[in-house]
Amino acid sequence: MTTAALQTVLTVPERFRGPVGVANGGWIAGTMADAFNDNRSAVEVTLHAPTPLETELRLEHVANTVTLSDGDRLLVEAIPVAQDLDAPEFVPFKDAARAEAGFAGWKGHAFPECFACGLREPGDGLRVFPGPVEGKDVVAAGWRVPHTVVDEDGVPGSIVGAVLDCITGWAHFQPGESALLGRLTLQIHRRVYPGGAYSAVARATGREGRKLFGESAIYEVDGTLVAAARATWIAPR
Repeated sequence: MTTAALQTVLTVPERFRGPVGVANGGWIAGTMADAFNDNRSAVEVTLHAPTPLETELRLEHVANTVTLSDGDRLLVEAIPVAQDLDAPEFVPFKDAARAEAGFAGWKGHAFPECFACGLREPGDGLRVFPGPVEGKDVVAAGWRVPHTVVDEDGVPGSIVGAVLDCITGWAHFQPGESALLGRLTLQIHRRVYPGGAYSAVARATGREGRKLFGESAIYEVDGTLVAAARATWIAPR
C-alpha cells in the first residue's frame, strides 16, 4: 500500500534570512514542525543543506516525515520524536533583559542581518540578544514579541523556532564566532502572543569536534514553559 504525499510550495521571504542569502535555520525548523498536526509533540528537524530565499521549494508530508526540497535536492527533513525535551532553568524576565548588555554580538557578530539575533531594525528582526546571566551557567534575553510577526493564526511556529535556534549558538559563541545549525529538535507547549514579554534562555551542553550542543527554552513571566529545543551546530573548519 502506498501512502499519498501531501505537497505544498514554500517560498522563504528575504526577511527571514540567517546568514546572507539563506534562511534562518530555526525559522525553517519551526515551519517544518508546524506541518505536523500535533504541535505539542517534539519534532526533530535535520538541515541537510542551506535553504535558499525567494525560491519555490517543495514541502512534502508523507506518513511521519516532512521534507523540504529544491527540485531533486533534499534540504530539510523532519520527524516526530516520542520524548519531552529538557529545558534550561527559568530566568525572570527582568534578569533576562539585563543580561542582554553582555551579548557577545555587540562586540562582533558574524551574521548581523540574522532575523532572530541580528542587529535589525525593531519590528523587522526579532532582536533576541542573549548574554550571560550572573551566577548561572546560562545565557538569556528578554524577548518582546513584535506585532509584525503575527499571521492570521497568531505567532507561528517559525517565529518560535527562530528564537529557540540562535540563542543556543550564543551559549557557545565569543564575539565574531559562528557556526551553522545542523539539527534542531523543538517542542512547543503553549501559544506565544503578540506583544507579550518572554524569557529566552539557553545553555551549552557540550562539544564534540566541530559539533556544538545546546538546549534552549522560552518562558512566560510567571515561569511557565512555553517551548523548548535541543540544538546541534556545526562550526566552520
